[in-house]
Amino acid sequence: MSDKSYDPVTLDIIQNALEAVADEMFAAQRKTSMSAIIYEVLDLGTGICDGKGEIASSGAGIPAFVGVLDKAVKGILAKHPIETIRPGDLFASNDPYWGGVTHLNDMILALPVFADGRIVAWTANIAHWNDVGGMVPGSMSSNAREIFQEGVRIPAVKLIDGGVPNQAVFDILYVNTRLPDFLRGDLWAGIAGVRIGERRILELIEKYGADTFEASLVDFMDLGERRARAALKTLPKGVFSFTEEQDDGAIHKVTIEITDDEFIIDLRDNPKQSGSKNSSREGVEISSQLAFKAVTDTAAPGNGGFFRPLRVITQPGTIFHVEEPGALGYYSEVEIRLFDLLLRCLAPHLPGLVPAGNFSSICGTVVGGPHPDHGRHYTIVEPQLGGWGAWKGRDGNSAIFSGFHGDTFNCPAEVAEARYGLAVDQMALNPEPGGEGEWRGGKGINTHYRVRADNNFLSIGYTRSRIPPWGVDGGLDGTPNYVEVLRPGRAPERYAFGTDIPLNTDDVVRVVTGNGGGFGDPKKRSAAAIADDIKNGYLTPERAAEIYGYHAEAAE
Repeated sequence: MSDKSYDPVTLDIIQNALEAVADEMFAAQRKTSMSAIIYEVLDLGTGICDGKGEIASSGAGIPAFVGVLDKAVKGILAKHPIETIRPGDLFASNDPYWGGVTHLNDMILALPVFADGRIVAWTANIAHWNDVGGMVPGSMSSNAREIFQEGVRIPAVKLIDGGVPNQAVFDILYVNTRLPDFLRGDLWAGIAGVRIGERRILELIEKYGADTFEASLVDFMDLGERRARAALKTLPKGVFSFTEEQDDGAIHKVTIEITDDEFIIDLRDNPKQSGSKNSSREGVEISSQLAFKAVTDTAAPGNGGFFRPLRVITQPGTIFHVEEPGALGYYSEVEIRLFDLLLRCLAPHLPGLVPAGNFSSICGTVVGGPHPDHGRHYTIVEPQLGGWGAWKGRDGNSAIFSGFHGDTFNCPAEVAEARYGLAVDQMALNPEPGGEGEWRGGKGINTHYRVRADNNFLSIGYTRSRIPPWGVDGGLDGTPNYVEVLRPGRAPERYAFGTDIPLNTDDVVRVVTGNGGGFGDPKKRSAAAIADDIKNGYLTPERAAEIYGYHAEAAE
C-alpha cells in the first residue's frame, strides 16, 4: 500500500460498511441453516479479517466465537503458503490443534477475498454442529481423554479448491456424523455466509478501489489501538493476583500486571490438563480479550488493533494451554471460569466494575435418541439461560445467557417440540431461595424436558454446580446449576457432568440454573420491592420473614 493520504470520510464509510457486511453474513447463515442451535439459539459468529488474518469487523453472535476467526485464519495462513491460495478457495477447520481453537463441534469456514491479484481480506464464520462423530451422540463427552474420542478432525484444509468442491472432504464429513442431513444443511449455510461476504466486499472494492479498501482496514486497526492505549492509561497500575476454588476442588490462579503500555495476564501456575475440560492457548486469549475489553473501552471497535497492548502468558500442558492429544469437549467451561477469574481479580481495584456473581456456565445440555414419530435419530444441543448478579442500584437480570455467551437466545418450546423427540412440560424461573440482598440476584430457570421414547440419552456439562454465585457487600450467595433426572416412581438423580445417561419414555430432564448473587444488606431492601418479589413468585412469605424480617400480613 502506498503512503498516499486518504479521505477519512471514505475510510469511515468503508469501515461501517464492513460491519453491515458481517451482519449480512450472519443473517444469511442463520436463515439457511438446518439446526435450531444455529437458527434459533444463534450459536454462531461471523467476521471479516484483513489479508493477514487480523479481525477487522464482526457480526452478531457469540463474542467468544468472533474471537476465534482471526486465529483460525492465521492458522490457515501458517499451514498453506500464500502462493498456493487462489480465488475460489474455501477452507474448513474444526481442529483446535490446527487453528480450530474451540472443540470439534464448532466448524470454521474461511474464504480469501482477492483484488488486484492479492488477498485483501478474509470472510469467515463459525457455528456449532450438533454431531461430528466421536464416542457419544452429540460428540461432547465428559469421559473423553483424547481428542480422537470427540469426533472427526478437519485440520485447516481446502474444502473448495479454485471453485471446485473437494468431494473427498465433504464425504468424510457426511459419513462421520449421526445427523448427515443436518450437517449438510448447516455446512452449505456457512458456505453461503462467507460467499455473500465476499460479494459485498468486492462491491466495495469496485466502488473505492483495493488500495483505499486496505487503507480503511489499517486505519480502523490503528483507531482500535489508540482507543485501547488511551483506556489503558486510566487503569490502576500494578500487579494484581487472585485465586478461585472450582467445583472439583482445583484452584485456578491469575496474575495481572498493568503498565502504561501493556496489560499482561499470567496463567502459568494452574492445574495440568485433565479430561475434556481444557482450553487451547488461543481460546484462553479470547477470554482474556473479552475481559480486557470489559475493563478498558467497551464502545471501541473490537478489532485486531485494539488488542495489541494485551499479552497472555500460559504454560503448555495446563488446562489453559492444552497439548495434543488432550480433549476439549467442554473447553467453554474452562474459558468462562477464566473470564470470571479475570474480572474478579480486578474488581477490588476498579470499584463498580463487577456485579455480584452470576450463574456463569454454558450449561451445555445434549439429549437425543430415536424420534418417537419417525424413528430417525435426533440430537438437541441446548445451552441454558440463568440468573445474573445484582449491582448497586439494580436487581440482577433473570433468565438470560452469560455475558461470555453473548447475544443469543433459548430455543422456543414450540420449536423444540416440533424438531426434537421431547415434550417441554415447563419453562419457568427458578423458585429456589438464594441471592437476596438490598438488590437481589436475577433468577435462573427451571425447565422440564419430558422424553417421549425409549433408548434416549443425556450428556451435560455444568460448572458452578457446587460453589454458588457470590454475593457482594452483605448480599447472599446465589444458587448452583444442576440437572435432575426424574424417573417415574424413583428418587431424583442429580448431575453436573454426565455422559450418555440413559433416558426412557416419560423420564424428565429437569434443568435448574443458578440465581445470581445479591448486592448489599438484605435488611435494607425496600418493602415495596419485597412485596413485588412475593407477588411475582420470586420469594415466599416465609423466606421474606427469615431474610428480610418482612411479614406480608403486617404489611397488608
